[in-house]
Amino acid sequence: MPEAFDLERYLTGGVEQIVKGLVKGAAFHPRAGLFMAQYALASKRASALRQDAEERGEHIPPFLIASITSLCNLHCAGCYARSLDTCVDGVPTEQMTGDDWLRVFTEARELGIGFILLAGGEPMVRRDVLEAAGQVPEILFPIFTNGTLMTGDMLNLLERRRNLAPVMSIEGGETETDRRRGKGVWAQVSEAMAQMRRRHILFGASVTVTTENLAEVTSEAFLRGIAGMGCKAVVFVEYVPTEDGTDSLALDDAGRETLARKLDLLRQQEDLPLMISFPGDEKNSGGCLAAGRGFFHINSHGGAEPCPFSPYSDFNVKEHSLREALQSKLFRALRDEGLLMEEHDGGCVLFRQRRQVEALLGAVTQKSEKEIS
Repeated sequence: MPEAFDLERYLTGGVEQIVKGLVKGAAFHPRAGLFMAQYALASKRASALRQDAEERGEHIPPFLIASITSLCNLHCAGCYARSLDTCVDGVPTEQMTGDDWLRVFTEARELGIGFILLAGGEPMVRRDVLEAAGQVPEILFPIFTNGTLMTGDMLNLLERRRNLAPVMSIEGGETETDRRRGKGVWAQVSEAMAQMRRRHILFGASVTVTTENLAEVTSEAFLRGIAGMGCKAVVFVEYVPTEDGTDSLALDDAGRETLARKLDLLRQQEDLPLMISFPGDEKNSGGCLAAGRGFFHINSHGGAEPCPFSPYSDFNVKEHSLREALQSKLFRALRDEGLLMEEHDGGCVLFRQRRQVEALLGAVTQKSEKEIS
């Protein structure tokens, strides 16, 4: 009889593999290597905290995604944040303050959350939040940035606060990146990478994988090229067609199999960056990891959401703790109703089932209103 799937063991093992890869990647510089060695110890302590909670019947995910602003300076083709109206051009209103985020980060550390992905909008417009994150060195903060705001002052912050690790968004080389993100963006990102390499700042890259760039971004030449620029990790994110008329960009079954097969081969090569695939690497997780199974999302207003592609919330961390947010009625309903355990055929499970998620949100909201009355 096969052994029962252990979600916490799978997630903890995944975190350990990421940390090992980053420690190896940071070994090129004493200060970066020292920080990653210290973080490896903090990661083990975080794992122990989560395991203790699990034994008490409480599941704490190792990851958190925080969209710290809805403001962005670019208009990238197919941007999910703009298509979901979570990204704006004007001055954002009712955003979480730097102090609000510091409280969230501190509580996350106490719960045993070891990774918090900072997203947006463009997270580098929120210097106050980045400063707050730097005060919690026990947590590693990958900053998913378009790389166009990498000023000397920002580089000084990153050099001083080693737990802040930029992850630069690219679409392949110059042609693909500029086609989706705007003319001249690749040149700015390349210069930012060169500056970080000179300062020995740990950084990675994020690639949105589409039918148009799949062959390029999974080539050994591309990966060796960005490794030569100093990139130590690459996050491959399958394109989710949140914008009308872009379905043809999303990978089909054959495309996802090609991506998985190529990554398996590339991971056997030496001197290539650490590679993480989403949602491809979820296939061994027993279902979607959103809604607190492996991670959840906090939007720039404080709303606790299942994931960035499922922007529905019945809980706000301005008024409640992270621990309480993990027990939100919506999160529990998603886990109990089995929506997270649907056949994982790639893309975003919850985005594909957004009508069911909306119905669940309506049901739990109505139930809460009746309980109050």
